[in-house]
Amino acid sequence: VQLQASGGGLVQAGGSLRLSCVDSGRTFRISTFVVAWFRQAPGKEREFVSKISPSSGSTSSADSVKGRFAISRDNSKNTIYLQMNSLKPEDTAVYFCAAGSRYSNTPMEYIYWGHGTQVTVSS
Repeated sequence: VQLQASGGGLVQAGGSLRLSCVDSGRTFRISTFVVAWFRQAPGKEREFVSKISPSSGSTSSADSVKGRFAISRDNSKNTIYLQMNSLKPEDTAVYFCAAGSRYSNTPMEYIYWGHGTQVTVSS
């Protein structure tokens, strides 16, 4: 399993980005796992952003991004997306996608991780 996150970049405050998470090894049925996005800013711990369940497609997000970020999945493309709108400078971080079997906000519960993609929001 080789999760790969992409779509990061430099954007001005108020702008939007869409991140994608895919299994570049093409061995991972992403539709069968809980997939979450986490982020880590310099000098800070990795924090939960949003997650989506494999079956019902239920989602939940951190309070800091509710109403601005939306996680979704396209099982036909084996891809999970994170649509990020109304970006703020405090959203600047490396964003990681992760997959596991538990519907959890805790990084330790996730088995597979991608390398991350940098998101930088300028003021």
